[in-house]
Amino acid sequence: MSGRYDDMLFLPHPDPKTHPRMSPQDRAAQFSPFAALTGHSAVLREAARQTQERLQLDEYQEDALSRKLSLLLEHLEEEPEVQLSYFKEDARKAGGEYVKREGRVKKIDLYGRVLVMEDGTKVPLDDLFRLDGALFTE
Repeated sequence: MSGRYDDMLFLPHPDPKTHPRMSPQDRAAQFSPFAALTGHSAVLREAARQTQERLQLDEYQEDALSRKLSLLLEHLEEEPEVQLSYFKEDARKAGGEYVKREGRVKKIDLYGRVLVMEDGTKVPLDDLFRLDGALFTE
């Protein structure tokens, strides 16, 4: 080799004097793929998430539920244990899901139309779908 820069070819690489040398992992991170579609996978997951439609009770089911609520009001001071299902609207999509809860009923607010469970769960009476328990089988 007889080039113009042959004298510099085998010199050691100079170390920087003002800052430490970058680690190989940090150097590799500079060349990692750029995520141009951030949030795209979250949008796809949200679109794939299934919701249910609200079921309408017929007049017989509404009457039975109304009778159970009246009985529950009469025995409210006993804080009876119940199993209930209610419809919960989805905040992002049309529809929602049916939620099942089990516990003791603390109070029923007829003005606000809310059933309050002992654990603090508030169930709107208009969303109530099913109400079961030992109180209703006696």
